[in-house]
Amino acid sequence: MGMKPKDTEGEILRAAEQEFMLKGFDGAKTASIARAAGVTHAMLHYYFRTKEQLFDRILTDKLSLMGRSVLASFGTPDLPVLERLKRGIGSHFDFLMENPDLPRFIVNEVFSRPERYEVMRENISRIADGLMQQLQREMDVLVGRGEVVAIDVRHLLLDIVCLNVFPFVAYPLIEPVFGPVAADRSQFFEMRKAENIEVIMRRIKK
Repeated sequence: MGMKPKDTEGEILRAAEQEFMLKGFDGAKTASIARAAGVTHAMLHYYFRTKEQLFDRILTDKLSLMGRSVLASFGTPDLPVLERLKRGIGSHFDFLMENPDLPRFIVNEVFSRPERYEVMRENISRIADGLMQQLQREMDVLVGRGEVVAIDVRHLLLDIVCLNVFPFVAYPLIEPVFGPVAADRSQFFEMRKAENIEVIMRRIKK
């Protein structure tokens, strides 16, 4: 039985993700990425000609993965919209649990390199625009039935993002304040996910 061929591009991407998340774009070094991936510097540049290209690939892949995860929950046609909303909140939170450094990384990059905002905005708009229009139509139907309060879905999604992202950005500050409650990181985040779903559902139901 032969050895499995090495996934060189995948190794480079995994090493680059760790380097960028830890050090940001400016602090990341392609030499360090190549070393962590087990390839030569020349081999890294064969796959990704510049650090900028490699960074953009990481960012695009992460935003696309988040979009697919959230849309898969919100867009399931055989479930009621409120159930899809619960699943969407949970899926977004689960994605952040798997990528806990991503929110802080994105905020840091936007502030330190404002030109990156447009790239991120385009990626997020592709995810959000159609989703907001669809949800607004469905929520308006429920409003007409008297099942939920009237709400601008844009603000609803902003509420969800703020509630879900904050624990990951602020965890270094939350842990000493909450003490034992936050000591078990996984348990704490599961509690926050359940709480966030409850808060949003109470926000919209009559």
